[in-house]
Amino acid sequence: MNASKESPLNEELMVQIHSILAKIGPKDKKFGVKARINGALNITLNLVKQNLQNHRLVLPCLQLLRVYSANSVNSVSLGKNGVVELMFKIIGPFSKKNSGLMKVALDTLAALLKSKTNARRAVDRGYVQVLLTIYVDWHRHDNRHRNMLIRKGILQSLKSVTNIKLGRKAFIDANGMKILYNTSQECLAVRTLDPLVNTSSLIMRKCFPKNRLPLPTIKSSFHFQLPVIPVTGPVAQLYSLPPEVDDVVDESDDNDDIDLEAENETENEDDLDQNFKNDDIETDINKLKPQQEPGRTIEELKMYEHLFPELVDDFQDYDLISKEPKPFVFEGKVRGPIVVPTAGEEASGNSGNLRKGVVMKANVSPKGEEGDKKPTFMDLGKEDVKDNDRTLQQQLGDQNRTTSSVHGFNNDIVKALDRITLQNIPSQTAPGFTAGMKKDYSLPLTVLTCTKACPHMAACGNVLFEGRAVQLGKLCCTGVETEDDEDSESASSVEQASVEISDGPTLHDSDLYIEIVKNTKSVPEYSEVAYPDYFGHVPPPFKEPILERPYGVQRHPLGVLEHIPHRTKIAQDIERLIHQSDIIDRIVYDLDNPSYAIPEEGDILKFNSKFESGNLRKVIQIRKNEYDLILNSDINSNHYHQWFYFEVSGMRPGVAYRFNIINCEKSNSQFNYGMQPLMYSVQEALNARPWWIRVGTDICYYKNHFSRSSVAAGGQKGKSYYTITFTVSFPHKDDVCYFAYHYPYTYSTLQMHLQKLESAYNPQQIYFRKDVLCETLSGNSCPLVTITAMPESNYYEHICQFRNRPYVFLSARVHPGETNASWVMKGTLEYLMSNNPTAQSLRESYIFKIVPMLNPDGVINGNHRCSLSGEDLNRQWQSPNPDLHPTIYHAKGLLQYLAAVKRLPLVYCDYHGHSRKKNVFMYGCSIKETVWHTSDNATSCDVVEDVGYRTLPKILSHIAPAFCMSSCSFVVEKSKESTARVVVWREIGVQRSYTMESTLCGCDQGKYKGLQIGTRELEEMGAKFCVGLLRLKRLTSPLEYNLPSSLLDFENDLIESSCKVTSPTTYVLDEDEPRFLEEVDYSAESNDELDIELAENAGDYEPSAQEEVLSDTELSRTYLP
Repeated sequence: MNASKESPLNEELMVQIHSILAKIGPKDKKFGVKARINGALNITLNLVKQNLQNHRLVLPCLQLLRVYSANSVNSVSLGKNGVVELMFKIIGPFSKKNSGLMKVALDTLAALLKSKTNARRAVDRGYVQVLLTIYVDWHRHDNRHRNMLIRKGILQSLKSVTNIKLGRKAFIDANGMKILYNTSQECLAVRTLDPLVNTSSLIMRKCFPKNRLPLPTIKSSFHFQLPVIPVTGPVAQLYSLPPEVDDVVDESDDNDDIDLEAENETENEDDLDQNFKNDDIETDINKLKPQQEPGRTIEELKMYEHLFPELVDDFQDYDLISKEPKPFVFEGKVRGPIVVPTAGEEASGNSGNLRKGVVMKANVSPKGEEGDKKPTFMDLGKEDVKDNDRTLQQQLGDQNRTTSSVHGFNNDIVKALDRITLQNIPSQTAPGFTAGMKKDYSLPLTVLTCTKACPHMAACGNVLFEGRAVQLGKLCCTGVETEDDEDSESASSVEQASVEISDGPTLHDSDLYIEIVKNTKSVPEYSEVAYPDYFGHVPPPFKEPILERPYGVQRHPLGVLEHIPHRTKIAQDIERLIHQSDIIDRIVYDLDNPSYAIPEEGDILKFNSKFESGNLRKVIQIRKNEYDLILNSDINSNHYHQWFYFEVSGMRPGVAYRFNIINCEKSNSQFNYGMQPLMYSVQEALNARPWWIRVGTDICYYKNHFSRSSVAAGGQKGKSYYTITFTVSFPHKDDVCYFAYHYPYTYSTLQMHLQKLESAYNPQQIYFRKDVLCETLSGNSCPLVTITAMPESNYYEHICQFRNRPYVFLSARVHPGETNASWVMKGTLEYLMSNNPTAQSLRESYIFKIVPMLNPDGVINGNHRCSLSGEDLNRQWQSPNPDLHPTIYHAKGLLQYLAAVKRLPLVYCDYHGHSRKKNVFMYGCSIKETVWHTSDNATSCDVVEDVGYRTLPKILSHIAPAFCMSSCSFVVEKSKESTARVVVWREIGVQRSYTMESTLCGCDQGKYKGLQIGTRELEEMGAKFCVGLLRLKRLTSPLEYNLPSSLLDFENDLIESSCKVTSPTTYVLDEDEPRFLEEVDYSAESNDELDIELAENAGDYEPSAQEEVLSDTELSRTYLP
């Protein structure tokens, strides 16, 4: 200020002062405010105006103006004084002179144009066209690419000015899309010009005109009239919309031009608190303290008495194993029949007879064909089990006396603790059957019979049974494509498949599935059955690695970015706008218009989703082999598009087909980090490979140009949808293939599995009940399962022990799109019903109450998140409505009943799936860890809390390969106060109340590191959860067992006695999905959805090396060559 008052002006002094200030300014947060208060802005600006030809003085002045402009108030003030116009006097067409000054001027201009006021001024004066003209001139003349920074500076100014709607419109009107597209394509050959291509891509994406989804309404294609309409909330708004309202898109664009001058009055840049405060964490200690609230009177809760017969049954009418009260002795006593698998070289004597007997008792297909279904005593009828009980135990005893090395029986029984056998892949082959067998996929019997029955169902739409017509999806009439001789030979020899003794039954039964489907009620009244659900799924005998994403320098005809697939797809989207004549734009599938004409051309794919759990609303052919797919909203909702499950047919082999699902809503996805969609081929299934496999190349998930209306975006304007895009080449001609977001698991599949379990268990050993908790809105039954061990006898002591077992309450599938939760639950159910000695110990330790599917209607109708009420059921636990949320109302009622009769569950766990994180992990509830996150750290030191809530997750981190302790969180958030986990903890009083989240993608630690997760690993997790409960029992009441100590022996210091949290636990955002470090913002505008990156929970635990500790207990696998 003082130097500026000197006359004449000391030029050298001003140059030095401005140079120094330009360097120290960025280091002082308040520098911009100080400069404005002291009047320095106008001094620097006037120096530039008066000395435009004096480049030595102007250069440091421009550098300082750039520093001033970091403050938005300064930018507006400078703009009013003509700084924008001044910058355009300095910048200009290509010139070899003064390139340094040009570069600084462009950087200053880009900073100034971040102010919306200045950006509007630039648009009003036609500077967008000027910037484009200058850019083209520099692009043409800078042949040696020595001025790349100047060219990037021009693009940065364009990027700033196009942050407002007027700027985007001016850019489009000036033919900016075509200019930047063409120039960026010319830059692709030169790697050093990648920054220009990147910035051009961002500008084009941002300016791409917002399109409406090609739909009549964003509401679901299916309508279900609710018995009660909510008074408030999104469903109430949906019902209150007049029918003539266009809810697909808003009239307005982004709301970024509102209150432009408000920035004049703010000092946000100077006053921002850099330490992010999590406002969602509950800070009220009184709300955090669990307060058991009955909620309903004892009289009301008596309605649940009939669902707890185990508390009153005296078992006088049961044929129990023992009639005399004896303590349970594990060694030397076998309850019920146990089949001894015999090693190949020892298949002789009694073991051979035993094997033969089992084969004779195995279930046979209704068509009379034998297959390689694994015979077990779970497959025998109850009477057969009873009749053979004593005989088999006698055989077993004889065998022990004569053969000392029988495989699987005389080994150390400790190994049984963690040996979890999932029946999918054979681990051994019977002698005599190996010769001549090329491959053995150990298929369920029903799949093999399908091969024979193929001619009977080749035509599209064959009715499979009388009554309500249910049809299999079409199988092209060309027949089954046979493989080479070597492979087809195995098809016949499969009938002589190895006899594998499994701990559990083969739960899939195609004929039973069809019968169950007849009673499943869907809103669209589906009459077709998807082939994968009919055939069943067997985990493939090979590993599926997480897909590596191409980064960095990989070249591609249409793009080179740090994220190659994204720029490739974005470039193709921009080509659509520039070369619209190349777009076919033909509707080939449409749920909203049942009368649409199905194209007859042979090279057009045909689509279908009219089956249970299916979701695909509309398909538009874009190019010859490219299709846009639109998903259906959840019923009685206008959003939640993510789950997909559909059929494709009419393909040609070896052709790369691109599928774009264009109306996803999540801002990021594991599709960006190596996850692939799933495909099921009917031809492959008929050729003895009935499995879902991960497929797809060029996969990416990115923000697109389709606009979400404020109705669908919770009142926010300018939101965009996201695209999942992937490319697939089909292996067979005229195949029928299915694609899914994750491994499908339908309601009918659950009912089939439960029915198979119910028909196959040993009633002398296992107490099993399947009740109906309630009916859903559409009239489907919600099953409730009770599993425990039968009492030793009906003597008083044994009945008391039976009734006093602690409860464990499990639930799953409240969110229909999280199908992995059902696969984990399947693993839990199968393990609990198995003959594994550890499972028997577990049954004798607990009574399990299980609701395996909390949202049957959502699952049946292909919803992603909601029930038919249009609401997320996992946000209704605080005050569930019996008419709108019956499954939640009655599941909570069961827990309230248990609390009322003083039988509080030891553990409650709700199984979920997670779309944005890897591994399996838990969310729990802790007062201390929640308070620790608040500003009042002193308060957390005063909180005294039992750290037992960490015990089960810590056990699982030691024994379950997919489980990751460091991803667990025990923070209670305000936004989660109505979830099952928090309500059961706070209101019911269950300290160990958890949500267990399983990844949709794969693992980045432990034994499965680098692999995508499959049903085998998910089922294993469900079984390992059970083993964890047994170890929890050991820790909580070690004297209760009369078992050999070696059975449950492990390190006593497994669980640390105290817990000191040293780093933040994972903060959970809406939709049960916290951010994680992998997440990257792929939106065009970095400030469009400003998300604060939140640190992952590092916790105070490291993932254990469980694969070393438990190497002898892992699942046995046979990987076929």
